[in-house]
Amino acid sequence: MKNKTLAAWLAFVGGPFGLHRFYLHGLSDTLGWLLPIPTALGLYGVERARMHGLDDGLSWALIPLLGFTIAGCALTAIVYGLTTPEKWNARFNADAPSDAAPGRTGWITIGAVVISLLIGSTVLMASIAFSFQRYFEHQVEEGRKISQ
Repeated sequence: MKNKTLAAWLAFVGGPFGLHRFYLHGLSDTLGWLLPIPTALGLYGVERARMHGLDDGLSWALIPLLGFTIAGCALTAIVYGLTTPEKWNARFNADAPSDAAPGRTGWITIGAVVISLLIGSTVLMASIAFSFQRYFEHQVEEGRKISQ
């Protein structure tokens, strides 16, 4: 029996490492194994920014990968949390009745949805702003090089 509340919290907290995918689909899930790649690249970008400063071109290209992965996993947590018990149990608990307890939405599930919405939207907007700011600063610098 796959619990919807646990899946939502795993998607929010451990989603960038694929924990929710492993919980729901098992260790053979390909997407679960691929999710840590953009997370690791984004963390590498953060480390490069700490070492070389924010003017490092590779760091500003890699950091948004982390943000978009976190935001995507937060969206997944929201989708899991708002799935109806009937759909949840039909998909992940096929042998259980449609109103079985693991598919029910409780206050802890709603907490996961609210926190995911708050953190996910903040990280998404920050990633978009950071990406565009660095991209346009890079374009201005390249334009200055050409004009001189």
